[in-house]
Amino acid sequence: MKISAIICAAGRGERAGFDKNKLLAPLLGSPALFHTLEKFDLPAIDEVVVASSPADIDEVRALCAPFNYIVTTGGATRTESVYNALKECTGDIVLIHDGARPYVTKETIEGCISCVERSRSGICAVPVTDTVAVSDGGKIADVPDRGKLFALQTPQGFFTEDIRAAYERAIGDGRAYTDDSAVYRAYIGQPTLCEGSRDNIKLTYKSDFVKTYPAVNAAAGQAIGIGTDIHAFGKEQDYVTLCGVKVPHICGLIAHSDGDVPVHALMDALLSAAGLKDIGHYFPDTDPAYSGADSLKLLAEVVSLIGAHGFKPLNVAVTIRAEKPRLAPHICAMQHNLAEVLSLPESSVGVSAGTAEKLGFIGRGLGIEADAVALLERKPEAKQ
Repeated sequence: MKISAIICAAGRGERAGFDKNKLLAPLLGSPALFHTLEKFDLPAIDEVVVASSPADIDEVRALCAPFNYIVTTGGATRTESVYNALKECTGDIVLIHDGARPYVTKETIEGCISCVERSRSGICAVPVTDTVAVSDGGKIADVPDRGKLFALQTPQGFFTEDIRAAYERAIGDGRAYTDDSAVYRAYIGQPTLCEGSRDNIKLTYKSDFVKTYPAVNAAAGQAIGIGTDIHAFGKEQDYVTLCGVKVPHICGLIAHSDGDVPVHALMDALLSAAGLKDIGHYFPDTDPAYSGADSLKLLAEVVSLIGAHGFKPLNVAVTIRAEKPRLAPHICAMQHNLAEVLSLPESSVGVSAGTAEKLGFIGRGLGIEADAVALLERKPEAKQ
């Protein structure tokens, strides 16, 4: 039988606290969604349909291009998004998966397919190990037997004709669901559980991404911060901007500002070291004032901001990863630009570049990623 898969990527993930769709935030050197897309690039899967919000569709298409996945526009709710994607599916069986579960394994996916082939449905789940309480006004009203409780995951698999009919009825009734098994149970029948994995976690909060790692040495009056950023190619221009240098390339990076990846990573490192919020808080991509903004000017604002909190840069290092364009001829100019904005000697500013050896999102030539480390010094007048 032909197997389709739907990956839901049309949400915003507001609980994660990013200034954009959490699935486009960096995770292990690539957008989180890229890891999920990669997991479904299997012989067992014949087609993949990805539901994206209109705001993110260009970047999602860029991520899906190497896999030849279909991208469709999602709706205002998860129910509408899945329904739109189901219209594109041509398989006999369909697996529906959350884009925010990038750690799903080949074994889990194939186990879900096998369960559907046997039972017409397969809902990945793991037994609940903690005691679960039912709350009533902040008080425990009931404690169910955890031996009968399971935490539902995705993928959730069904015969396509069954789940499509169920969603058509749900849409017709004006009902919204957050889980596909609930739609199936409401209109078709009891779905069958199959084995999930405790590693198949859902990215929900910013801490799940481990984006920055602040560490302060109060005794020495110094602070260290780490930042990372990533952008996909796709903007119609003939250069990319890196550390303020316009490097010729066949296209630009998709971003609200000028897409200066290493500068964005450095800004986050500086803010992190000073114990402040990330750049999305101070320069949100929902603010038209920052559309196409010069990131070096934003970096200067960050330097002023950390200065107001008693810190100044002491040493910084930036690493850029890209398969293309070639960056070696531009490193000195990048180093000079950063040193000038940070009021540091060039010997205190490190800029390096490398490839990803054809591995992952960067290795496929889909974008550029950068990491930065910043060492701050507490100003003498600010020391305790």
